Amino acid sequence: MNLNTIGLTEKIKNDFQALKQNDEMIIGRVALEHKHMYRVWTEHGDLLCEVSGRFNFEALSREDYPAVGDWVILKRRVDEAKGTIYGVMPRYSKFSRKSAGRTTEEQIVAANVDTVFLVNSLNDDLNLRRIERYLLLTWESGANPVIVLSKADLCGNIDEKLAEVEAIAFGGVPVIAISAELKSGIEKLEPYLQPGKTIALLGSSGVGKSTLTNLLLGNDKQVVKEIREGDDKGRHTTTHRELIQLPNGSVLVDTPGMRELQLWESADGLTETFSDIDKLGEMCKFRDCMHKDEPGCAVLEAIEEGTLAAGRLNSYNKLQKELAYIERKADKRAQTEEQKKWKNITKQSRQKKKIK
Repeated sequence: MNLNTIGLTEKIKNDFQALKQNDEMIIGRVALEHKHMYRVWTEHGDLLCEVSGRFNFEALSREDYPAVGDWVILKRRVDEAKGTIYGVMPRYSKFSRKSAGRTTEEQIVAANVDTVFLVNSLNDDLNLRRIERYLLLTWESGANPVIVLSKADLCGNIDEKLAEVEAIAFGGVPVIAISAELKSGIEKLEPYLQPGKTIALLGSSGVGKSTLTNLLLGNDKQVVKEIREGDDKGRHTTTHRELIQLPNGSVLVDTPGMRELQLWESADGLTETFSDIDKLGEMCKFRDCMHKDEPGCAVLEAIEEGTLAAGRLNSYNKLQKELAYIERKADKRAQTEEQKKWKNITKQSRQKKKIK
Protein backbone atom coordinates (compact mmCIF):
# COMPACT_ATOMS: atom_id res chain seq x y z
CA MET A 1 0.00 0.00 0.00
CA ASN A 2 1.20 3.50 -0.87
CA LEU A 3 0.88 5.30 2.45
CA ASN A 4 1.08 8.73 0.78
CA THR A 5 -2.35 8.13 -0.74
CA ILE A 6 -3.89 7.54 2.69
CA GLY A 7 -2.61 10.71 4.29
CA LEU A 8 1.09 10.22 5.08
CA THR A 9 2.69 13.67 4.97
CA GLU A 10 6.28 14.85 5.19
CA LYS A 11 5.67 16.09 8.74
CA ILE A 12 4.39 12.69 9.85
CA LYS A 13 7.39 11.02 8.18
CA ASN A 14 9.78 13.35 9.99
CA ASP A 15 8.03 12.74 13.32
CA PHE A 16 8.31 8.99 12.75
CA GLN A 17 12.04 9.20 12.02
CA ALA A 18 12.52 11.15 15.25
CA LEU A 19 10.43 8.80 17.40
CA LYS A 20 11.25 5.31 16.14
CA GLN A 21 13.66 3.42 18.38
CA ASN A 22 15.34 1.25 15.72
CA ASP A 23 15.28 0.42 12.01
CA GLU A 24 13.00 -2.59 12.55
CA MET A 25 10.12 -0.29 13.37
CA ILE A 26 7.73 0.79 10.62
CA ILE A 27 4.82 3.22 10.39
CA GLY A 28 1.19 2.33 9.78
CA ARG A 29 -2.32 3.76 10.08
CA VAL A 30 -5.07 2.26 12.24
CA ALA A 31 -7.96 1.30 9.97
CA LEU A 32 -10.09 -0.65 12.44
CA GLU A 33 -10.25 -1.08 16.21
CA HIS A 34 -11.92 -4.09 17.76
CA LYS A 35 -11.56 -5.35 21.35
CA HIS A 36 -8.00 -4.12 21.91
CA MET A 37 -6.87 -5.43 18.51
CA TYR A 38 -6.12 -3.12 15.60
CA ARG A 39 -6.17 -3.60 11.84
CA VAL A 40 -3.29 -1.42 10.62
CA TRP A 41 -2.52 -0.36 7.04
CA THR A 42 1.22 -0.54 6.28
CA GLU A 43 3.42 -0.57 3.19
CA HIS A 44 3.58 -4.34 3.70
CA GLY A 45 -0.23 -4.69 3.64
CA ASP A 46 -2.78 -5.07 6.44
CA LEU A 47 -1.47 -6.26 9.80
CA LEU A 48 -3.46 -7.37 12.83
CA CYS A 49 -1.77 -5.62 15.76
CA GLU A 50 -1.86 -5.33 19.52
CA VAL A 51 -0.08 -2.88 21.80
CA SER A 52 3.13 -3.90 23.54
CA GLY A 53 3.19 -4.80 27.22
CA ARG A 54 5.15 -1.65 28.04
CA PHE A 55 2.68 0.48 26.07
CA ASN A 56 -0.19 -1.03 28.02
CA PHE A 57 1.63 -0.53 31.34
CA GLU A 58 2.43 3.15 30.70
CA ALA A 59 -0.99 4.14 29.26
CA LEU A 60 -2.89 6.29 31.75
CA SER A 61 -6.24 6.61 29.95
CA ARG A 62 -8.15 5.60 26.83
CA GLU A 63 -6.77 8.67 25.07
CA ASP A 64 -3.29 7.11 25.17
CA TYR A 65 -4.38 4.07 23.15
CA PRO A 66 -4.59 4.00 19.33
CA ALA A 67 -7.80 5.17 17.68
CA VAL A 68 -9.09 4.79 14.13
CA GLY A 69 -7.11 7.18 11.93
CA ASP A 70 -4.02 7.22 14.15
CA TRP A 71 -0.53 6.79 12.74
CA VAL A 72 1.37 4.29 14.88
CA ILE A 73 4.92 2.97 15.31
CA LEU A 74 5.07 -0.83 15.15
CA LYS A 75 7.17 -3.90 14.54
CA ARG A 76 6.04 -6.46 11.99
CA ARG A 77 5.88 -10.17 12.83
CA VAL A 78 6.52 -11.35 9.28
CA ASP A 79 5.50 -15.01 9.56
CA GLU A 80 2.17 -14.19 11.21
CA ALA A 81 0.99 -11.12 9.23
CA LYS A 82 0.73 -9.46 12.62
CA GLY A 83 2.46 -6.66 14.46
CA THR A 84 3.09 -5.01 17.82
CA ILE A 85 2.35 -1.31 18.38
CA TYR A 86 4.96 0.59 20.41
CA GLY A 87 3.72 4.16 20.08
CA VAL A 88 1.10 6.54 18.71
CA MET A 89 2.26 9.43 16.52
CA PRO A 90 1.24 13.00 17.47
CA ARG A 91 -2.31 13.72 16.26
CA TYR A 92 -3.00 16.82 14.17
CA SER A 93 -6.73 16.53 14.85
CA LYS A 94 -9.05 14.33 16.90
CA PHE A 95 -12.83 14.24 17.18
CA SER A 96 -13.65 13.34 20.79
CA ARG A 97 -16.66 13.00 23.00
CA LYS A 98 -17.12 12.05 26.62
CA SER A 99 -17.52 8.31 27.05
CA ALA A 100 -21.06 7.19 27.78
CA GLY A 101 -22.10 6.93 31.43
CA ARG A 102 -20.80 8.71 34.51
CA THR A 103 -17.13 8.41 33.60
CA THR A 104 -15.16 11.50 32.62
CA GLU A 105 -12.95 9.61 30.16
CA GLU A 106 -12.41 10.87 26.64
CA GLN A 107 -13.47 8.68 23.72
CA ILE A 108 -11.66 9.48 20.47
CA VAL A 109 -14.08 8.85 17.62
CA ALA A 110 -11.56 9.53 14.82
CA ALA A 111 -8.02 10.90 14.63
CA ASN A 112 -6.10 12.85 11.97
CA VAL A 113 -9.22 13.94 10.09
CA ASP A 114 -9.15 16.87 7.65
CA THR A 115 -12.90 17.34 7.12
CA VAL A 116 -15.96 16.16 9.03
CA PHE A 117 -19.18 15.57 7.11
CA LEU A 118 -21.93 16.18 9.69
CA VAL A 119 -24.72 14.10 8.16
CA ASN A 120 -28.27 15.01 9.12
CA SER A 121 -31.48 13.79 7.54
CA LEU A 122 -33.86 16.27 5.90
CA ASN A 123 -36.96 14.74 7.45
CA ASP A 124 -38.80 15.05 10.74
CA ASP A 125 -35.60 14.07 12.57
CA LEU A 126 -33.72 17.30 11.62
CA ASN A 127 -32.58 18.85 14.89
CA LEU A 128 -30.79 22.23 14.93
CA ARG A 129 -29.65 21.85 18.53
CA ARG A 130 -27.95 18.55 17.72
CA ILE A 131 -26.21 20.14 14.73
CA GLU A 132 -24.89 22.90 17.03
CA ARG A 133 -23.46 20.24 19.32
CA TYR A 134 -21.74 18.45 16.41
CA LEU A 135 -20.35 21.75 15.14
CA LEU A 136 -18.94 22.59 18.55
CA LEU A 137 -17.03 19.31 18.80
CA THR A 138 -15.83 19.49 15.19
CA TRP A 139 -14.33 22.96 15.63
CA GLU A 140 -12.64 21.72 18.79
CA SER A 141 -11.24 18.68 16.96
CA GLY A 142 -9.10 20.74 14.59
CA ALA A 143 -10.94 19.50 11.49
CA ASN A 144 -13.21 21.55 9.21
CA PRO A 145 -16.97 20.90 9.38
CA VAL A 146 -19.31 20.49 6.41
CA ILE A 147 -23.02 20.05 7.12
CA VAL A 148 -24.48 17.41 4.78
CA LEU A 149 -28.27 17.24 4.68
CA SER A 150 -29.28 13.83 3.36
CA LYS A 151 -32.57 12.44 1.99
CA ALA A 152 -33.42 15.68 0.17
CA ASP A 153 -35.90 13.68 -1.94
CA LEU A 154 -38.03 13.17 1.19
CA CYS A 155 -38.22 16.88 2.03
CA GLY A 156 -41.13 18.96 0.70
CA ASN A 157 -39.87 22.31 2.04
CA ILE A 158 -36.14 22.03 1.37
CA ASP A 159 -35.53 25.79 0.97
CA GLU A 160 -37.04 26.45 4.40
CA LYS A 161 -34.95 23.71 6.02
CA LEU A 162 -31.75 24.95 4.34
CA ALA A 163 -32.41 28.47 5.63
CA GLU A 164 -32.85 27.16 9.19
CA VAL A 165 -29.55 25.26 9.09
CA GLU A 166 -27.64 28.08 7.38
CA ALA A 167 -28.79 30.40 10.18
CA ILE A 168 -26.70 28.44 12.69
CA ALA A 169 -23.77 27.58 10.37
CA PHE A 170 -21.44 30.43 11.29
CA GLY A 171 -17.78 30.63 10.36
CA GLY A 172 -18.42 29.90 6.70
CA VAL A 173 -19.53 26.30 7.29
CA PRO A 174 -20.82 24.85 3.98
CA VAL A 175 -24.35 23.41 3.97
CA ILE A 176 -24.96 20.83 1.23
CA ALA A 177 -28.24 19.04 0.52
CA ILE A 178 -27.95 15.64 -1.15
CA SER A 179 -30.12 12.72 -2.20
CA ALA A 180 -28.48 9.32 -2.51
CA GLU A 181 -31.68 8.01 -4.06
CA LEU A 182 -31.58 10.58 -6.87
CA LYS A 183 -27.77 10.92 -6.80
CA SER A 184 -28.14 14.68 -6.58
CA GLY A 185 -25.82 17.09 -4.75
CA ILE A 186 -23.04 14.48 -4.51
CA GLU A 187 -20.82 16.48 -6.86
CA LYS A 188 -20.70 19.29 -4.28
CA LEU A 189 -18.81 16.96 -1.94
CA GLU A 190 -16.01 16.27 -4.44
CA PRO A 191 -13.80 19.29 -3.49
CA TYR A 192 -13.31 17.73 -0.04
CA LEU A 193 -12.61 14.21 -1.35
CA GLN A 194 -9.05 14.75 -2.48
CA PRO A 195 -6.26 12.12 -2.56
CA GLY A 196 -4.43 11.96 0.76
CA LYS A 197 -7.28 13.65 2.65
CA THR A 198 -9.34 12.02 5.41
CA ILE A 199 -13.05 12.70 5.82
CA ALA A 200 -15.12 11.45 8.78
CA LEU A 201 -18.85 10.81 8.46
CA LEU A 202 -20.63 11.63 11.71
CA GLY A 203 -24.28 11.71 12.59
CA SER A 204 -27.10 9.95 14.36
CA SER A 205 -28.30 6.45 13.50
CA GLY A 206 -30.24 6.12 10.28
CA VAL A 207 -29.31 9.43 8.63
CA GLY A 208 -27.73 7.74 5.60
CA LYS A 209 -23.99 7.60 6.35
CA SER A 210 -23.57 4.03 5.09
CA THR A 211 -25.64 4.78 1.99
CA LEU A 212 -23.43 7.78 1.25
CA THR A 213 -20.31 5.65 1.82
CA ASN A 214 -21.51 3.06 -0.68
CA LEU A 215 -22.32 5.77 -3.21
CA LEU A 216 -18.85 7.32 -2.93
CA LEU A 217 -17.17 3.92 -2.92
CA GLY A 218 -19.06 2.64 -5.93
CA ASN A 219 -20.18 -0.62 -4.31
CA ASP A 220 -22.26 -1.91 -1.41
CA LYS A 221 -19.48 -2.40 1.15
CA GLN A 222 -21.59 -1.10 4.03
CA VAL A 223 -24.83 -2.93 4.84
CA VAL A 224 -27.87 -0.69 4.42
CA LYS A 225 -31.39 -1.45 5.60
CA GLU A 226 -34.65 -0.01 4.40
CA ILE A 227 -36.16 3.12 5.95
CA ARG A 228 -38.64 2.35 8.72
CA GLU A 229 -42.24 3.07 8.00
CA GLY A 230 -43.80 5.80 10.10
CA ASP A 231 -40.77 7.99 10.90
CA ASP A 232 -38.64 7.97 7.70
CA LYS A 233 -35.56 6.91 9.67
CA GLY A 234 -33.01 4.51 8.31
CA ARG A 235 -32.13 1.55 10.51
CA HIS A 236 -28.83 1.58 12.33
CA THR A 237 -26.37 -0.74 10.56
CA THR A 238 -22.75 0.40 11.09
CA THR A 239 -21.36 -1.24 14.24
CA HIS A 240 -17.76 -0.01 14.33
CA ARG A 241 -15.50 2.80 13.18
CA GLU A 242 -13.47 1.98 10.10
CA LEU A 243 -11.19 3.61 7.54
CA ILE A 244 -12.35 3.08 3.96
CA GLN A 245 -10.19 4.05 0.98
CA LEU A 246 -12.08 5.57 -1.94
CA PRO A 247 -11.07 4.90 -5.56
CA ASN A 248 -9.50 8.37 -5.92
CA GLY A 249 -7.22 7.87 -2.89
CA SER A 250 -9.13 9.85 -0.26
CA VAL A 251 -10.06 8.09 2.98
CA LEU A 252 -13.45 7.93 4.71
CA VAL A 253 -14.07 7.19 8.37
CA ASP A 254 -17.51 5.63 8.64
CA THR A 255 -18.82 5.62 12.21
CA PRO A 256 -21.77 4.07 14.06
CA GLY A 257 -24.68 6.38 14.72
CA MET A 258 -24.30 8.30 17.97
CA ARG A 259 -27.22 7.94 20.34
CA GLU A 260 -25.64 10.48 22.68
CA LEU A 261 -23.02 13.12 22.01
CA GLN A 262 -21.63 14.42 25.27
CA LEU A 263 -19.14 17.25 25.11
CA TRP A 264 -15.45 16.91 25.85
CA GLU A 265 -13.50 20.08 26.74
CA SER A 266 -14.89 22.22 23.89
CA ALA A 267 -14.57 25.79 25.14
CA ASP A 268 -12.90 27.04 21.95
CA GLY A 269 -15.46 25.24 19.81
CA LEU A 270 -18.24 27.00 21.71
CA THR A 271 -16.89 30.37 20.57
CA GLU A 272 -16.75 29.24 16.93
CA THR A 273 -20.21 27.66 16.96
CA PHE A 274 -21.94 30.59 18.68
CA SER A 275 -19.94 33.46 17.22
CA ASP A 276 -23.20 35.39 16.64
CA ILE A 277 -24.00 35.38 20.37
CA ASP A 278 -20.40 36.30 21.27
CA LYS A 279 -20.49 39.28 18.90
CA LEU A 280 -23.80 40.45 20.33
CA GLY A 281 -22.37 39.99 23.83
CA GLU A 282 -19.66 42.53 23.03
CA MET A 283 -22.40 45.15 22.69
CA CYS A 284 -24.04 44.40 26.05
CA LYS A 285 -24.01 47.19 28.63
CA PHE A 286 -22.15 45.03 31.17
CA ARG A 287 -19.02 43.04 30.32
CA ASP A 288 -20.05 40.16 32.59
CA CYS A 289 -23.60 40.06 31.19
CA MET A 290 -25.15 36.59 31.55
CA HIS A 291 -27.90 37.35 28.97
CA LYS A 292 -30.66 36.60 31.45
CA ASP A 293 -32.43 39.71 32.72
CA GLU A 294 -29.70 42.39 32.77
CA PRO A 295 -30.57 45.86 31.42
CA GLY A 296 -28.91 46.76 28.13
CA CYS A 297 -28.39 43.13 27.08
CA ALA A 298 -27.86 43.12 23.30
CA VAL A 299 -28.54 39.37 23.12
CA LEU A 300 -31.99 39.65 24.71
CA GLU A 301 -32.76 42.66 22.52
CA ALA A 302 -31.91 40.59 19.43
CA ILE A 303 -34.35 37.90 20.59
CA GLU A 304 -37.09 40.49 21.10
CA GLU A 305 -36.44 41.90 17.64
CA GLY A 306 -36.58 38.42 16.11
CA THR A 307 -33.02 38.45 14.75
CA LEU A 308 -31.89 35.72 17.16
CA ALA A 309 -33.86 32.58 18.06
CA ALA A 310 -34.53 32.08 21.77
CA GLY A 311 -33.77 28.38 21.33
CA ARG A 312 -30.25 29.22 20.20
CA LEU A 313 -29.54 31.15 23.41
CA ASN A 314 -31.00 28.30 25.47
CA SER A 315 -28.70 25.87 23.67
CA TYR A 316 -25.70 28.16 24.28
CA ASN A 317 -26.44 28.35 28.01
CA LYS A 318 -27.00 24.60 28.28
CA LEU A 319 -23.70 23.79 26.57
CA GLN A 320 -21.84 26.28 28.77
CA LYS A 321 -23.17 24.55 31.90
CA GLU A 322 -22.22 21.14 30.50
CA LEU A 323 -18.67 22.30 29.76
CA ALA A 324 -18.30 23.80 33.25
CA TYR A 325 -19.36 20.47 34.77
CA ILE A 326 -16.88 18.53 32.60
CA GLU A 327 -14.09 20.92 33.61
CA ARG A 328 -14.75 20.32 37.30
CA LYS A 329 -14.77 16.55 36.79
CA ALA A 330 -11.64 16.71 34.60
CA ASP A 331 -9.70 18.46 37.40
CA LYS A 332 -10.42 15.56 39.74
CA ARG A 333 -9.49 13.07 37.00
CA ALA A 334 -6.18 14.87 36.37
CA GLN A 335 -5.30 14.55 40.06
CA THR A 336 -6.03 10.81 39.95
CA GLU A 337 -3.90 10.33 36.81
CA GLU A 338 -1.00 12.23 38.39
CA GLN A 339 -1.12 9.92 41.39
CA LYS A 340 -1.16 6.87 39.08
CA LYS A 341 1.80 8.27 37.14
CA TRP A 342 3.94 8.60 40.25
CA LYS A 343 2.95 5.12 41.44
CA ASN A 344 4.13 3.72 38.08
CA ILE A 345 7.45 5.60 38.35
CA THR A 346 7.98 4.31 41.89
CA LYS A 347 7.14 0.77 40.82
CA GLN A 348 9.60 0.90 37.90
CA SER A 349 12.31 2.26 40.18
CA ARG A 350 11.85 -0.61 42.63
CA GLN A 351 11.97 -3.16 39.80
CA LYS A 352 15.27 -1.73 38.54
CA LYS A 353 16.79 -1.96 42.04
CA LYS A 354 15.77 -5.64 42.32
CA ILE A 355 17.42 -6.39 38.93
CA LYS A 356 20.67 -4.78 40.12
